[in-house]
Amino acid sequence: MRILLVNWNDRENPHAGGAEIHLHEIFGRLAGWGHTVDLVASGWPGGAAQTVLDGMRVHRSGGRHSFALRARAVVGRLLHTRSYDILVEDINKLPLYLTQLTELPFCVIVPHLFGATAFAEASWPIAAVVWAAEQLIPRVYRRAAFHAISDSTRDDLVRRGIPRQRVEVIYPGVDAAWYSPDGGTPRAGAPTFLYVGRLKRYKGVETAVRALALARAERPDVTLEIAGQGDDRFRLERLARALSQVDAVRFLGFVPDAEKRRLLRRAWAVVLPSQKEGWGISNVEAAACGTPALASDSPGLRESVRHGETGFLVPHGDERALADRMLALAAEPALVSRLGRGARAFAEQLSWERAARATEAHLQRVIAQGG
Repeated sequence: MRILLVNWNDRENPHAGGAEIHLHEIFGRLAGWGHTVDLVASGWPGGAAQTVLDGMRVHRSGGRHSFALRARAVVGRLLHTRSYDILVEDINKLPLYLTQLTELPFCVIVPHLFGATAFAEASWPIAAVVWAAEQLIPRVYRRAAFHAISDSTRDDLVRRGIPRQRVEVIYPGVDAAWYSPDGGTPRAGAPTFLYVGRLKRYKGVETAVRALALARAERPDVTLEIAGQGDDRFRLERLARALSQVDAVRFLGFVPDAEKRRLLRRAWAVVLPSQKEGWGISNVEAAACGTPALASDSPGLRESVRHGETGFLVPHGDERALADRMLALAAEPALVSRLGRGARAFAEQLSWERAARATEAHLQRVIAQGG
């Protein structure tokens, strides 16, 4: 297949996150299997305009705030100068409405749509733009096939008017060889909980900080580590100071993969109190390391965490419920171990190879059907 792929970022972008891990793990494999993949993505100061990543030719244009305006011209030029079998648009920010540029078979990858959660993250004018842009997806992409990464995302698309038969659910994978338990990295001596991911308002990290304060009223040895960067860090640090938890909440900033794995292995559980996710990749990376998860009972997360088996789900925004689950794990290391074993068994059922093969077969069907 000759694939033209469009995503806001590539994995080298400083703003890359779980969506980019998903994209590169799958399409890098497709490139390795002999398919031609051109990726159009945004650039950043100092980033090369063109490069090759994971066997994909990457064409960078614009920046974080101008990509939506620049991408269509780049895609149009590539469609005019090169031959492709299919165009794939990964919608993990704003839809670019690229179906308007081509009659080629078209596939849309959807990690998740923001919907009303955009108003929890951005100022109302920006959130309104995101919300309105998503409302047009059923009409603008009416001839496209859809690749959803969870049942929750599929159900959201169907509620918005996408026919269910046009949505293929393909769960993400996890590198269970790299993310694995290690006897040389024991659990932290004191109950330690870990958040890994971008620091954005909709991620709900403030709920974890507040839950920690409640838990420490009963267990002063409980701590929270926060690995990641983002524009919500200042507000979260201010909250930790206001709750007198500066010594108990450690902001680690960006951590490289090896350090992230070490943190996942030593944590008693990861926490992901997000309002909405496509899947929750940090939950399954932790699971592969034999570490349970405490997460909101939210779309996407309720599929990457099996309640009572790989961790626990709590009502979104309920800091008392999250604190109680922290305390339950802190009081019973054997429960942490049992959930960790269940988490590892769950992660071993997932693989990027499986996800890439399923994506390859889906795209081939879309091409064979002519769109």
